Amino acid sequence: MSGREPAYDAVVLDVDGTLVDTNYQHALAWYRAFRRVGITLPVWRLHRAIGMGGDQLVAAVAGDEAEREHGDTLRAAWAEEFEPMLGEVAAFDRVRELLRAVGDRGPKVVLASSGKPDHVAAYLDLFDGRELAEASTTSEDVERTKPEPDLVAAALDRVGGGDALVVGDTVWDMEAAARAGQDCVAVRTGGFSAAELRAAGALAVYDSVGDLCDDLDAVLSGSPSVVTAPSDSPAASVAG
Repeated sequence: MSGREPAYDAVVLDVDGTLVDTNYQHALAWYRAFRRVGITLPVWRLHRAIGMGGDQLVAAVAGDEAEREHGDTLRAAWAEEFEPMLGEVAAFDRVRELLRAVGDRGPKVVLASSGKPDHVAAYLDLFDGRELAEASTTSEDVERTKPEPDLVAAALDRVGGGDALVVGDTVWDMEAAARAGQDCVAVRTGGFSAAELRAAGALAVYDSVGDLCDDLDAVLSGSPSVVTAPSDSPAASVAG
C-alpha cells in the first residue's frame, strides 16, 4: 500500500462481466430468446449490447417494434434460457483481493448490478460479495438501467453519496458513469476493446481484474499508471 490518499469516497463495481464471467452466456441466452419469437440476430451483435439492462437491450438490437410486440416475452425467455447456465458462471481471478484492497484503502465498496436478484445472489456467493462490500444493487432498485445513470446513483445512495470511481467492462458502464458525473476505469473481460472503452470515457483500461489490482494505488489516487503486457499488447492503457 502506498502513502497516496484515495481521491474517491466509494468504488462502484459492475458485477456481470467485470467480477464474474457472464457476458457470453448472456449473449447466447438472448440469442435463444429472440429465436423463440422468430427473430434471429447475430450473436456478435447481441454481445455488443450486453451490459445494457433488458429494458434497454431489446429495442437497441431489434428495434422499437420488437420491444412493443415482444419485450416482456423476450425478457422472460432470456431468464429461462440463462437459468441453466447460471451454474457455469465463475468469478474472475483476484476479485476477492481487489475488493479487500479497495476497502483497506478507505473507499466504500459498492456492487452495482442490474441483474435479477436471484442471479446477483448467486454471483455474490462466488466471491464473498456480501462480506466484502458495504452495499449492492439489483434490477429491483432502478427503473432504467445502463447506459442511464440511475444504477450508479442508486449504488452511491446506498453508501451516503460522494465522489466515486466506477469499474466496469462495457461501454455502457462507462457511459452510465459519465452521465452520473463520476470517473471510471474499465477491464476488458467483457470483450470490448481498449480503444472503445477509452472513447466511452474510461480513464484507464486493464486486461483483467488482476492488472487493475496491481495498479490500484495509482487508480484510487486518480492517476492510473501505464502497464504493458509481455506480449507487447497493452494490459492497460490510459486516456489522454
